[in-house]
Amino acid sequence: MDAIRILAHTTFSLLSLLTFVSLTLAQPPPRSEVLRLPDDVAEKTEFLNPDYLLLTPDLKASKDLLPIVIYLHGAGGVGDDVRRIAGQPGAVLRSIERLGHSPCLLVAPQCLRHSPAGDRGVWTPADLDIFLHQLKETLPIDASRIYLTGNSMGGYGTWVWAATRPEYFAAIAPIVGGIGRGGPKAVTPEFDRWIESLLKVPIWAFAGAEDRVVPAERSQRVIDAVRAEGHKNARLTIYSDMGHNAGRRAYDDPALYRWLFSQKRHSGRR
Repeated sequence: MDAIRILAHTTFSLLSLLTFVSLTLAQPPPRSEVLRLPDDVAEKTEFLNPDYLLLTPDLKASKDLLPIVIYLHGAGGVGDDVRRIAGQPGAVLRSIERLGHSPCLLVAPQCLRHSPAGDRGVWTPADLDIFLHQLKETLPIDASRIYLTGNSMGGYGTWVWAATRPEYFAAIAPIVGGIGRGGPKAVTPEFDRWIESLLKVPIWAFAGAEDRVVPAERSQRVIDAVRAEGHKNARLTIYSDMGHNAGRRAYDDPALYRWLFSQKRHSGRR
């Protein structure tokens, strides 16, 4: 069983790396800046690289609070060189700009390959809570317009963080995301609790019907469950001709950004 699990993780990582490469073969990211968590903040996290990316369109002299998109990368982006992941959120920001939804902020943290204790890196709500608190302290963020998205392992990170802290987000868009920490085909034992929490946040999930890494059924299972509980703003797009690279099409879809930026978290939902 351990050998099977290791093989599954290895296959997942290799295929995620191919997806990562396909998403990063693009133009250089617009106006990207590497920022760093303060040492006293970074030491509270387990799996986060202290360095993270801030990408912005042309903010000019605006003093307004801005919407923010938080992008979580897939398994191919783990490591300690945050510049390696710049192409993925850069492509997202270019789409946002092209479609006229700027100005906004876009940030991309990086998950370490291993923790200092040697545990395999994974997105955890505890780490991401600390990260978001730091962002709120240092950036001009409109707290009613915080959007979360991620691809593959980042899709899992989107599901688990939103299921833990739904009050943070105006909307989420998990792409080809798994629903269990144990691997691409795992299912969280806290599934019912996830569903209860996800009722509180608008969702648009994306998957590929041909995905052999994270089955589209995982996203379908979540959306079916929240709809069964009465969620009125939860949708799923499954591309019939796409596999684990479905993010390439999802992140280039104008409809995603029109929907995303139309969502706003009202005080009654916080």
